Amino acid sequence: MSILYVVATPIGNLSDISHRAIKCLQKADFVACEDTRRAKILFDKWDINTPRISCHAQSSDAKRKAIVERIKKGEIGCYISDAGTPCISDPGQRLIQKCIQNGVRIIPITGACALTTLISASGVPSSPLIWHGFLPHKKGRKTLFETITQMEKYGHAGYESVHRIQKMLNSLVKRMPERYIVIGREMTKMHEEFFRGSVKEAFLHFEENTPRGEFAFIIAPKNYKS
Repeated sequence: MSILYVVATPIGNLSDISHRAIKCLQKADFVACEDTRRAKILFDKWDINTPRISCHAQSSDAKRKAIVERIKKGEIGCYISDAGTPCISDPGQRLIQKCIQNGVRIIPITGACALTTLISASGVPSSPLIWHGFLPHKKGRKTLFETITQMEKYGHAGYESVHRIQKMLNSLVKRMPERYIVIGREMTKMHEEFFRGSVKEAFLHFEENTPRGEFAFIIAPKNYKS
């Protein structure tokens, strides 16, 4: 049977990988990676010598088709994203779709995910929760903030880059300064930080403390009390 293993990898601490994931990556004939250079750091840590090939947002449909053809011929393939569980705000779904269309079985190897890591430490109800992924850079960004403001009975979660986290908070301050927010920064890494407080307090916090690293956030429903 033709199989693609979709393997979750650590979001920071390289020890946050399952024994099953390591064995799967070791026994594969190839591993399709969102970034082969980042994958090498993990592979060197766990003595994984499997050949790596790139498969990212700019990869052509022909590239994905070639990966499927290798699997259909009997090779064992894996896919990993830059970090965490594949297809959570990364281009992996395009490869998964191509495999499904061609009768390839998809087997997920579960593990770390920035979203679930933040939820577990947030103290905020996880249901109902609307997942936004990485926020749009320009087009649709203002509309999204308006949507979050209007859908006040729901929690809202997403990822934001270090370059735009303050812009995000500034936009939210104008709309919902008192809404409770939890921000996870550099989760599982040496400089891990969790901020909990109002949107306004978060904005002031990162004004005084230059933001660094990678961010995930959860905005609680309007009636939430910490």
